[in-house]
Amino acid sequence: MEWYILRSDKWFWLLLLSLPLSVLLSLSTGPVELNWSAITGDGVAGQVFWQLRLPRLLLTLMAGALLAITGGAAQSLFRNPLADPGLIGVSAGAALSAGLMMVLLGSYISLLGGFLLPLAAFLGGVATTLLVARLAGSLQGVSVTTMLLCGIAINAIAAAGLGGLKYLAADQELRQLSFWLLGSLNHSRWQDLLVLALVAVPVLLLLPRFGQKLNLLLLGEQQASLLGLNVLRCKRVIILLIALGVGAVVALTGIISFMGLVVPHLIRLMFGPDNRRLLPLSALLGATMLTLADVLSRVLVAPAELPVGVVTALVGGPFFLLMLLHRRRSAL
Repeated sequence: MEWYILRSDKWFWLLLLSLPLSVLLSLSTGPVELNWSAITGDGVAGQVFWQLRLPRLLLTLMAGALLAITGGAAQSLFRNPLADPGLIGVSAGAALSAGLMMVLLGSYISLLGGFLLPLAAFLGGVATTLLVARLAGSLQGVSVTTMLLCGIAINAIAAAGLGGLKYLAADQELRQLSFWLLGSLNHSRWQDLLVLALVAVPVLLLLPRFGQKLNLLLLGEQQASLLGLNVLRCKRVIILLIALGVGAVVALTGIISFMGLVVPHLIRLMFGPDNRRLLPLSALLGATMLTLADVLSRVLVAPAELPVGVVTALVGGPFFLLMLLHRRRSAL
């Protein structure tokens, strides 16, 4: 991570300070008011803190950071700020693969210590990303229109497949699948966090190291190749990291929309397109924003709880429309 680029930036420190504030807000929010002096004991406060709120917070932080940083990398890789993993079908492919595993092989998910479901989602994300890159790529670069059309087709196919799985699923599997597709941070267990951490740590450490290479790819593949970049190898590694991050998050939280679109775009507006800044700052802001969205999901309809994917979609949908309107006006 290119920390020397960030140290002198006051906005970086503002983002850094906003993270612990959102963490404290998340830990303090819930139907049970915590007695902070009692969280080290075996009482209700200790159980709520250690078994519910802390693992949920850690899941939220890692999921938000992964969704944002992979969204930023995808936008730079495809050279378009609309290339969110959800819009181009990566999340849908990962969700369909995980849904197949959940409904058809539900009794085997506990095998390998819970690694089977994230592995299935990862493979689905890899296959979808490679398909989009193959269909949208050409000698002239990536066709944005083709990329978005591929995303529409893949999302439609995944929706049809998931609809079929709902029809085949038993009552318990149907309820689990339906709630999971809305995006939820409820089912956060320490063993799930271990699985996600094994993915999050390498992705969050490796993707920022490709910042300068992504900057070269923004110039075009031919220009990047002339400047000494092994374009094919670089693209393969970045695609695998994107699919790994998205697949692991989808497997554990379901589909959380628009995080990979909104967060990198905000960072790009504030700090510019340099991926050495964009990627680490996107991870930081993504963790903060998903934490705040999780807090909103718990307070908007309290004592009930909204799926966090509904909250992010309610915010991200209008933002996406504003982006399209801005791009249209800029083109006039």
